Amino acid sequence: MTFASVYPMYVAKVQKNGRTKEELHEVIEWLTGFDTRKLRDLIEKKVTFEEFFRDASLHPNARLITGV
Repeated sequence: MTFASVYPMYVAKVQKNGRTKEELHEVIEWLTGFDTRKLRDLIEKKVTFEEFFRDASLHPNARLITGV
């Protein structure tokens, strides 16, 4: 599964919850270290989730994300 195929669903979900695409990008950048340019490049290349996270520099506090 590619990140590009799921990304529009992430955008729709955050917008449904009253947030913006820019805020989503801030969270992704915090988590992965990917800036907007790099994120756009990964989407265009249609990288898989495995490739996406393999190339990421996960934030040291990422383990604190609980989904709650």
